Amino acid sequence: MIGYAMLGTRDQARANAFYDQVLGLVGGKRVMQFDNGEIIWGNGPGKPMLAVGPTYDGQPATVGNGSMLALEAPTRAIVDALHAAALANGGRCEGPPGVRGEEGPKAFYAAYFRDPDGHKLCAYRSGPA
Repeated sequence: MIGYAMLGTRDQARANAFYDQVLGLVGGKRVMQFDNGEIIWGNGPGKPMLAVGPTYDGQPATVGNGSMLALEAPTRAIVDALHAAALANGGRCEGPPGVRGEEGPKAFYAAYFRDPDGHKLCAYRSGPA
């Protein structure tokens, strides 16, 4: 249902370095680049993508209060790695990796972080360990 999401940035080079590292852990690669500096990451045709770039109205990029993007991970170890990569590349912790709710067949294992521009993201794995 979701084709792509777009996040604004105040520093394209910093954002590119952050998302190259973080999205690379779940197979994300740069699939498009535009003259204005905007980059789109994806991991295959027909899959959801993430675009990061300057605002189209020329105003400073800001974060949405209550907005969050979630990155699905194939394993809990990748959730841990995504969180660590985010923090190592200028992000900040919004909730360390761990089970939210109860352990079991429908367990929700997640970690929360913000990118260098302040956008909130979640890395998660649904299901048992």
